Amino acid sequence: MATQQSESTVRQAVRETYGKLAKKSSSGCGCDCGSESAAIGYSRSELEAVPEGADLGLGSGNPLTLADLQPGEAVLDLGSGAGIDCFIAAKQVGETGSVIGVDMTPEMVARARENAEIGGYRNVDFHLGEIERLAVPDASVDVIVSNCVINLSPDKPSVYREAFRVLRPGGRLAISDIVTTAELPEDARNDLALIAGCVSGAATADALERMLEQAGFRDIDIRAKDGSLIQVREWKAGDKIADHVVAASVQAVRPLD
Repeated sequence: MATQQSESTVRQAVRETYGKLAKKSSSGCGCDCGSESAAIGYSRSELEAVPEGADLGLGSGNPLTLADLQPGEAVLDLGSGAGIDCFIAAKQVGETGSVIGVDMTPEMVARARENAEIGGYRNVDFHLGEIERLAVPDASVDVIVSNCVINLSPDKPSVYREAFRVLRPGGRLAISDIVTTAELPEDARNDLALIAGCVSGAATADALERMLEQAGFRDIDIRAKDGSLIQVREWKAGDKIADHVVAASVQAVRPLD
């Protein structure tokens, strides 16, 4: 676990933080992961095509640039927020495809459903639930995407085990998230504001790779947003937390049976 805080305490802090953000009309969370969407990999045409309220500026990158979605595929978005990635994915998989968004924050699910109605999306469905315990059948999904969410989970191994379970053999994992290049100090890992701010709940790249391998994934690739491999370093006195937090792309595959 990334923190000594109880799982329920972490979930409640995250739920409260993002519940408030869902009610705001302005975008951006003011945390390390937030950025204008156009600057983190979303094209102007993608942003113009989704309902205005779908883009809250909460991502760390565009996971759909990694996903290589094909018409007819079934997609699952872990931590779907107001729905931006689900709506872009829905266009890419077309009417014969489907997209499910899962989020544990009721206000986010309500906003996403409203956006889906505004945009007239018929192949997208939003579920209230926790990504550590998915109400999704075994081997029913072709691609899983997630954007700056799994770092918020207090039980990341369960997230990846569930992802492996619901993916079909040969299914793909395409994630944009925050990782750390060193084990952060205990006081930072216990700071609920830093956890909810997509900072101190993140795992190191090495720990993340181990979680994916233990869940059963193969062809694992974890890279900093600029494409470079992430080098794990020791924490040193005087280091700032920001020096050890990076946006990364994470790709992996469930092997064929």
